[in-house]
Amino acid sequence: MSADQKIATPSQNLLNDKWDVVLSNALIKTGLGFGGGVLASILFFKRRTFPVWLGIGFGLGRGYSEGDAIFRSAHGLRNVKV
Repeated sequence: MSADQKIATPSQNLLNDKWDVVLSNALIKTGLGFGGGVLASILFFKRRTFPVWLGIGFGLGRGYSEGDAIFRSAHGLRNVKV
Protein backbone atom coordinates (compact mmCIF):
# COMPACT_ATOMS: atom_id res chain seq x y z
CA MET A 1 0.00 0.00 0.00
CA SER A 2 1.44 3.39 -0.97
CA ALA A 3 1.63 6.47 1.22
CA ASP A 4 -0.99 8.22 -0.95
CA GLN A 5 -3.73 5.77 -0.01
CA LYS A 6 -5.48 6.29 3.30
CA ILE A 7 -7.76 3.91 5.07
CA ALA A 8 -10.82 5.59 6.54
CA THR A 9 -11.56 4.61 10.10
CA PRO A 10 -15.11 3.84 11.18
CA SER A 11 -15.30 7.13 13.09
CA GLN A 12 -14.33 9.05 9.95
CA ASN A 13 -17.00 7.19 7.99
CA LEU A 14 -19.59 8.02 10.63
CA LEU A 15 -18.61 11.69 10.62
CA ASN A 16 -18.65 11.83 6.82
CA ASP A 17 -22.09 10.23 6.74
CA LYS A 18 -23.39 12.76 9.28
CA TRP A 19 -21.96 15.68 7.28
CA ASP A 20 -23.63 14.34 4.12
CA VAL A 21 -27.01 14.18 5.87
CA VAL A 22 -26.62 17.62 7.50
CA LEU A 23 -25.57 19.43 4.32
CA SER A 24 -28.24 17.83 2.14
CA ASN A 25 -30.89 18.51 4.79
CA ALA A 26 -29.84 22.17 5.11
CA LEU A 27 -29.87 22.58 1.33
CA ILE A 28 -33.35 21.07 1.03
CA LYS A 29 -34.76 23.14 3.91
CA THR A 30 -33.27 26.34 2.49
CA GLY A 31 -34.69 25.58 -0.95
CA LEU A 32 -38.14 24.92 0.50
CA GLY A 33 -37.94 28.16 2.47
CA PHE A 34 -36.95 30.02 -0.68
CA GLY A 35 -39.83 28.49 -2.62
CA GLY A 36 -42.33 29.26 0.12
CA GLY A 37 -41.03 32.82 0.34
CA VAL A 38 -41.34 33.36 -3.41
CA LEU A 39 -44.85 31.94 -3.38
CA ALA A 40 -45.89 34.14 -0.45
CA SER A 41 -44.25 37.15 -2.09
CA ILE A 42 -46.15 36.66 -5.33
CA LEU A 43 -49.52 35.80 -3.81
CA PHE A 44 -49.74 38.04 -0.75
CA PHE A 45 -47.09 40.77 -0.62
CA LYS A 46 -47.08 42.43 -4.05
CA ARG A 47 -43.70 40.96 -5.03
CA ARG A 48 -41.68 42.35 -2.16
CA THR A 49 -38.48 40.62 -1.17
CA PHE A 50 -38.85 40.26 2.59
CA PRO A 51 -40.88 37.00 2.45
CA VAL A 52 -38.14 35.42 0.34
CA TRP A 53 -35.42 36.40 2.81
CA LEU A 54 -37.59 35.33 5.72
CA GLY A 55 -38.18 31.93 4.12
CA ILE A 56 -34.48 31.47 3.46
CA GLY A 57 -33.73 32.40 7.07
CA PHE A 58 -36.28 29.94 8.42
CA GLY A 59 -34.89 27.21 6.16
CA LEU A 60 -31.30 27.84 7.20
CA GLY A 61 -32.28 27.97 10.85
CA ARG A 62 -34.20 24.72 10.65
CA GLY A 63 -31.32 23.05 8.80
CA TYR A 64 -28.86 24.28 11.43
CA SER A 65 -30.97 23.09 14.36
CA GLU A 66 -31.52 19.65 12.84
CA GLY A 67 -27.82 19.39 11.99
CA ASP A 68 -26.95 20.26 15.58
CA ALA A 69 -29.29 17.53 16.78
CA ILE A 70 -27.71 15.02 14.39
CA PHE A 71 -24.19 15.79 15.59
CA ARG A 72 -25.22 15.70 19.27
CA SER A 73 -26.96 12.33 18.98
CA ALA A 74 -25.12 9.21 20.03
CA HIS A 75 -26.49 7.21 17.10
CA GLY A 76 -23.80 4.97 15.69
CA LEU A 77 -21.43 5.41 18.62
CA ARG A 78 -20.36 2.57 20.84
CA ASN A 79 -21.24 2.85 24.52
CA VAL A 80 -18.81 1.35 27.03
CA LYS A 81 -20.08 0.60 30.51
CA VAL A 82 -17.51 0.54 33.27
